[in-house]
Amino acid sequence: MPENENEKLRILLIAETANSQWVSVPLVGWSLADALHRAERVHVITQVRNRQSFLDNGYREGVDFTSIDSEKVARPIWKLSNLVRGGEGKGWTTAMAFSLLSYYYFEHLVWKLFKKRIRDGEFDIVHRITPLSPTLPSVLAKKCRKAGVPFVIGPLNGGVPWPRGFDASRRKEKEWLSYIRDMYKLMPGYASTLKYSNALILGSSFTKSKIPARYQAKSVFMPENAINPADFSARVPSGAASAASAPLRACFVGRLVPYKGPDMLLEAALPFLKDGRMGIDIVGDGPLMEELKAMVEERGISSRVRLLGWVEHSKVQEVMRESSILAFPSIREFGGGVILEAMAVGLVPVVMDYAGPGDLVDSSVGIKVPMGERSSIVAAFRGIFAEILEGRHDLERLAEASVKRVRDYYTWDKKASQVREVYRWVLGRGGEKPDPFGGDTRR
Repeated sequence: MPENENEKLRILLIAETANSQWVSVPLVGWSLADALHRAERVHVITQVRNRQSFLDNGYREGVDFTSIDSEKVARPIWKLSNLVRGGEGKGWTTAMAFSLLSYYYFEHLVWKLFKKRIRDGEFDIVHRITPLSPTLPSVLAKKCRKAGVPFVIGPLNGGVPWPRGFDASRRKEKEWLSYIRDMYKLMPGYASTLKYSNALILGSSFTKSKIPARYQAKSVFMPENAINPADFSARVPSGAASAASAPLRACFVGRLVPYKGPDMLLEAALPFLKDGRMGIDIVGDGPLMEELKAMVEERGISSRVRLLGWVEHSKVQEVMRESSILAFPSIREFGGGVILEAMAVGLVPVVMDYAGPGDLVDSSVGIKVPMGERSSIVAAFRGIFAEILEGRHDLERLAEASVKRVRDYYTWDKKASQVREVYRWVLGRGGEKPDPFGGDTRR
């Protein structure tokens, strides 16, 4: 271990899913690994499908990263998973169950290739970033403990229960296994992952609450998402968030599926869309697109609603900056990266007080809606829109606070610094357990 406090640590990062060209978990894996690579002496292990992404970003194979070819197991399992789920994009719990088999094989290959280097003390810490799902344990935790090298896992996030009243949405998402999801705790490696990991980084207050009490002392709350300031730097024009700005423009960004609630958003805003006091941009595509098109046409609001479909990630901020608020009634959002992206450009988030969004937003930066059944959510969003139009919310103040919150806590470089504090604490060089948010798990 380095003796100089300022000397970079030697970190073996495991990021089975990490790709700068994709979104969601792969982008989180890539972004955090890349930020840590800039901060410490990092070697990244990833799956072979991500190899070209690393090379395109200037990483040297064998020096900066190693790609593991587990395709002989991963590919047939992926195909079978898609067949069972009826295609990609649905049945997330089922997808995780299938991927467990291929992930065990991936870690088998990782240990086969790196066990000597780990045992020889070449690395100060082994850290598994992805998978993010807590249902996918790591058999490496125990092996690293025996080798005398600290093992860190996370951020872990997922498993948020489906709210009451949304069982139809659950079935449409083909989340059949979610009814028996807790069975993952019986899987090989689950108990040993918790026992032998030196630190558990948890991406949501819900996931942290599911960790047994005896392991809370080594659990650190740290939402997994962040932003690259260069990608989300355009600011909403000064005054655009003023109550005097008419019409009020709202933006929704996400997959067009029932649990994300784009149809609830249109229903909530309907009176204000009809009288011209509101406009909505909906960015994203999915099975609800045709239903939304029909709804817009039948309700006579086509001049007030833009259904933009899929928009390249780098272009999303251009759409966002035309709005004042992000209206996001998703009822089961693990992380909520889009919320941070919106906040970074000065949109005020109006979100559900549940799961990821509930952790990222508080009253100083946005507005939260209590979880309830569909009718109560629609009514609550409608009431908030009315309050905003009446000038009862200081959107400009909230927008400024949103931008500051993201810059203070949620850039990838800030995230890397938070993780580095965990490393130093695990190695006995950082005093008390790190608390990136000063005890406030609502940030």
